[in-house]
Amino acid sequence: MLSYVVRRLLMAIPVLFFVSIIVFSLIHLLPGDPAISMLGEEARPELIQALRKDLGLDQPLYQQYFSWLRKGLSGDMGRSIQTKQSVAKALGQRLPVTIELTFLAFVISIVISIPLAVGGATRPNSWIDFLGSVFATIGISMPSFWLGILLIYLFAVTLHWLPASGYVPIHQGLLLNLKHMALPAITLGMWLSASVMRLVRSAMAEVLDQDYIRTARSMGLPERFILWTLALKNVLVPVVTILGLQIGRLMGGAVVTETIFALPGIGRLAVHSIFTRDYPPVQAVVLVMAISVLLTSLIVDILYSFLNPRMRYGD
Repeated sequence: MLSYVVRRLLMAIPVLFFVSIIVFSLIHLLPGDPAISMLGEEARPELIQALRKDLGLDQPLYQQYFSWLRKGLSGDMGRSIQTKQSVAKALGQRLPVTIELTFLAFVISIVISIPLAVGGATRPNSWIDFLGSVFATIGISMPSFWLGILLIYLFAVTLHWLPASGYVPIHQGLLLNLKHMALPAITLGMWLSASVMRLVRSAMAEVLDQDYIRTARSMGLPERFILWTLALKNVLVPVVTILGLQIGRLMGGAVVTETIFALPGIGRLAVHSIFTRDYPPVQAVVLVMAISVLLTSLIVDILYSFLNPRMRYGD
């Protein structure tokens, strides 16, 4: 197992290298000039040229890339062109917000999808199966930004139960923090729970028809034990797969969700930096997301060996 983990980490190096090239190239191909964005359209050309030289934008693109890569390997992600703040410091301040949002959305998706899926598989064509089907259809088809607006209108504007936007750190009060994170987490977790529920529903229905399930029932084992221990354990392998693959989409969905609910996470930082042509924060955010996807993929492969001993990786 250790050798497999080491090999996977070594394989991630060229992947991150090519991701860094693509990200750096695409960002610099965007229309607009950071120097003009900072000084304004009516600024004198000599001032614009002096600022471009100060920012290093007058160098060839490959020199800018290798300079950025060299600094990045040493932990220096550069400074924001607009605010002059260290990008690493900005990420350190905003990353916990995105991690908390992603974690809460992940938990909400599991809490909603698993009971509905198991109930629908054990009672086909019942009211709970119908409810799960409606929920899955709505969760997959409805855009997250529209769902967020509807939740704000219902729970914040109409009922006044939850705040519409903003963020309160955990150290200032856990309950107040959860109240501010409830609507964003539900918005982000709804579509993931819909995908998971459809997968678990079909997989559970197939597993319940297996011979070992009928044998367990004939032996008089409790139905709860059969469903939540024997059957669900075999369903968890595809569930873990889809959850691992969706982490990247959760991080991407956090960009829209954080913008709607005014959360100070890395997604909102990326959106603001794109509009202001602030290259360093955007590059750092995309690399952080790429690293999170690679690490999640590795964790999923390791979890396989615990869920199914036949899939353990030998030396």
